[in-house]
Amino acid sequence: MLQDWWQHQTWLEIIGVITGLLCVYLAAINNIWNWPLAIISVTIYIFIFFEAKLFADMGLQIYFFVVNIYGWYYWSKKPASSKKPPVTRITQKEIMIAIPAILLFTFILGSLLKYTTASYPYIDSFCTACSLVAQVLLARKVIENWLIWIFVDIIYIGVYIYKELHLTAVMYAIYVGIALMGYIDWKKDWVLEARNKNQDTRN
Repeated sequence: MLQDWWQHQTWLEIIGVITGLLCVYLAAINNIWNWPLAIISVTIYIFIFFEAKLFADMGLQIYFFVVNIYGWYYWSKKPASSKKPPVTRITQKEIMIAIPAILLFTFILGSLLKYTTASYPYIDSFCTACSLVAQVLLARKVIENWLIWIFVDIIYIGVYIYKELHLTAVMYAIYVGIALMGYIDWKKDWVLEARNKNQDTRN
């Protein structure tokens, strides 16, 4: 049975899963090389999601491609004295913008996709909207991006299992664990940076 299942997996999805896992893990440990691997992964998933009729997810990969280039640029501008790009917390303004944006995007895109052959137009659109926000926060080094990813990835696991994208579902299950690790690691960095900044101010 396992051999039959493996034979139904495509090399395109296997490569997408490997690069996807690597890029998320490297992002969790603040390694800038997560961005080029992410670019490879999202390019592959543009084709995978098109075949699966997950059109919102396909469009999301195109967006990810652009934001990954931005993230690579933004992270490369870290202070010369810093081993890692500085971590920040989400602001009240960002929250007030993100929530209405997610709801509006979900309604508009879902309403459009329901007239197509798209699978789960509103669920797909909601996850896409949340992912748009999370990716921007990731690129900007905002800790709370990981909490959004954990929430979205859990939903995606169910969607991909139903669409028989089993390797992708496994990848997203692993994403949940990596996102939790990323949140814990980034929060430690933020506390340490805040402590060092307070010491510098006192001196």
